[in-house]
Amino acid sequence: MIVTDFLNRKLQIDVIPQRIVSIVPSQTELLVDLGLERNILGVTKFCVHPQRLKSTKTIVGGTKQVHIDKIKTLQPDIIFCNKEENTPEMVEELSKIAPVHVSDIKTLDDNYKLIEDYATIFNKASKGNNILSQLKYKYGIFKNSIKGKPKLKVAYLIWREPWMAAGQDTFIHHLLEVNNFENVFAKQNRYPEIDIKNLPNLDLLLLSSEPYPFKTKHLDDIPIANENIKFVNGEYFSWYGSRMLYAFEYFNTTF
Repeated sequence: MIVTDFLNRKLQIDVIPQRIVSIVPSQTELLVDLGLERNILGVTKFCVHPQRLKSTKTIVGGTKQVHIDKIKTLQPDIIFCNKEENTPEMVEELSKIAPVHVSDIKTLDDNYKLIEDYATIFNKASKGNNILSQLKYKYGIFKNSIKGKPKLKVAYLIWREPWMAAGQDTFIHHLLEVNNFENVFAKQNRYPEIDIKNLPNLDLLLLSSEPYPFKTKHLDDIPIANENIKFVNGEYFSWYGSRMLYAFEYFNTTF
């Protein structure tokens, strides 16, 4: 079987992989939800769903830096990476150990392909289809629930010092659009640095819980009325895979 990943790299899968290393937290969670927890040997320190993984699996590093020797020792049959989360150099090194599937998730459709890829690789069609069916069903209900919702101008901040926002060509931007928001940084690519003292006209400023953990103390740095600022759970805007099963209810109850 040949599986083509998101970078158009072809992976030859002759037998169902039994030994997995995942370098991406949201993808680790998806693997667990596909029934593959016992096959996961190595994860990152950021793989927090489910929480027990950090005490039952080998921690191989973070998403930007991993311990190659630790991964070699685990003798994985397959390794899962992501274009944004992991570096090209890391993917190149890991490819010397085992086949590496690299994802690049920017839309809900990309997320559907990710689930389909994993279900195909591990012969988990039933579980994969179940997750996909639930996702599409919940998305449909959500879209109906926000019909007629005013289109608010928003900015979504991901970092401080330097201040950075989510721009176009990101999963966060796509989910802002799904929520019927207008991203004021939509014309800027990826994660632009911004001037917090000179923000474009907007209705709502979203402060994410990750990767930078914004807190109430940071409100003093932002020249906007507090009622126009909202703290949001970054997992529901930046984690894909099965985490999206909980996102649409979160959006409905938050906005």
